[in-house]
This record gives sequence, structure tokens and C-alpha cells, in this order.
Amino acid sequence: MPRLQARVFDSDGDRHAFTNGLAQILQLGETTVARAVYQPGWRWTTDMPAVAGTPTCQLHHLGYAISGGLRVMMDDGQTLDVQPGSVYEIPRGHDAWVLGDEPFVTIDWTSAHTWLTQGVLPESTVVTIVLTDIVDSTATLQRVGDWAWREMLATHNARLREQLNTFRGRLVKSTGDGILAVFDSPARAVRSATAMSDAARDTELPIRVGVHTGEVELVGDDIRGLAVHAAARVMALGGAGDVMVSSTTHDLLEGSNLVLEDAGEQELKGLAGARKIYRVARPRR
Repeated sequence: MPRLQARVFDSDGDRHAFTNGLAQILQLGETTVARAVYQPGWRWTTDMPAVAGTPTCQLHHLGYAISGGLRVMMDDGQTLDVQPGSVYEIPRGHDAWVLGDEPFVTIDWTSAHTWLTQGVLPESTVVTIVLTDIVDSTATLQRVGDWAWREMLATHNARLREQLNTFRGRLVKSTGDGILAVFDSPARAVRSATAMSDAARDTELPIRVGVHTGEVELVGDDIRGLAVHAAARVMALGGAGDVMVSSTTHDLLEGSNLVLEDAGEQELKGLAGARKIYRVARPRR
């Protein structure tokens, strides 16, 4: 529940140093905010690949530039100079470097926690996984044809990413007919899943969604582990518009005001024992 509060980066922030830079991260309830200082000479492709495990930055950023300048180059060659006082958005797949002799100081929201703590994450970590799948995608493709399908799918993916960014999830990868994303908050994961389901319905490509919390192995910008398979099995139990939630995630939602309905005990293929599954309860159209 929101409450009146204020915290100070210098005294309350979780500090993380990296080559030619420093990040301070604060938690305000479920909100993560970061302030980063990049020194002159810092460049992503020089200082960060060993930390992130990717050749260019694969995270989406939404931030405010306090001072200094930053040049951003997308993987497709597009460039942007971020100047002091700018509110900026940077999609995944980019390089960036400090301009001039002044440090670049910025506030970041969208990817604050993941982006600035990649270097201190262990090889495995506990996350809440959200996995989506378009229902009857093959039949829809056959009905509308290749060109219309590509247009519909592009709109669909853009709408899902909007909701993912709103709830500060991290897109891991596209699965063709869906997306795999992770969250550091089970409540935000379920709320994002519900919002994505609503957005998908509006694009006439309804989805089923699975949500599960568990330990995953971080492999570059991908994740692996039994928890990913469990999320897929949970998702497969749903129909169009359903957001299915594992018992593990359900138990972590206490106090969130989210309403889930019992979907019974289910055998999940490849996983031992019957497990209780839940469905997000909400009005149906």
C-alpha cells in the first residue's frame, strides 16, 4: 500500500561501483529508483560486457538526465545525444558513452534494479517469471494471411512491452508467439500479466499467461532452470484471457489485494506431484 515516505540516495541507497561509474539504488515500496554517475571515458561496450554478459545493453531505460552528456547508438546505427534536463527513453540493444569532460549523472526508473545490479547478481537468483502465448496463433495466421499477421503481431508485441515496462519487468526474450519476462516483485508480475492479457485482447490476439516464482540460472541475457519449465506448464493450463498462477507465487501475494480463484490441483508435465494452481479473478468481456 502506498505511504508517505522519502529516502536519500547518499545515506539510504544501495551502492554499486563499476568501471568508471557508481550507482545508488533505492526501494520505495514496490518502486525501484536509481541514480547513476558515469565518469568521462565510460563506454558501455568497453566497461559493461563482462558484467552484463552481452555485447551491447539489452535493457530498456526511461530516465532523467541531471548533468553531463551521453551519446547513445542503437544496434541498427541510430544515434541520440542526451543532454542535461532531458527525459529520455532508450530501447534495448544499444551502446552508450559519456560526452566531454563532465560526468553524466542520471535518474533511471524502468530498468533501475536489473540494469545497475547485473554485476552483483549471483549466477542464480529468485525471480517471478511471466510467460505468454497467443491462443490459436496458427489458425489466426491461416485466416488472415502472412502480411496481416505480421502487422497484427507487431502491434501485439508493442502493446505487451508497454505493459511490461509500466510494471518494471525485464524482457528476457521473445518466444515467437509470446514473451518471457522476469520481475523482482510477484505482485507487479501478476498485475503486469493481467494488463498484458487485456492489451492482447484489444489487439484481437488473445493470450494465456503463466506466472511462477522460482530460482533461475542467469546465462548472459537469458535464463534457465526448472522454474522456467514450471511457468510454461502453468501457462498451458489456461485459455484465452487467463492468467494462471502457481501456488508458490500465490503464497507470496498475501496483502497485495489481488484476487485469485482456485483452479484445482493439476499434474504438470515433467514435474513430480500434483500442484495447486490459481487463476486471476476478474470480469470477463
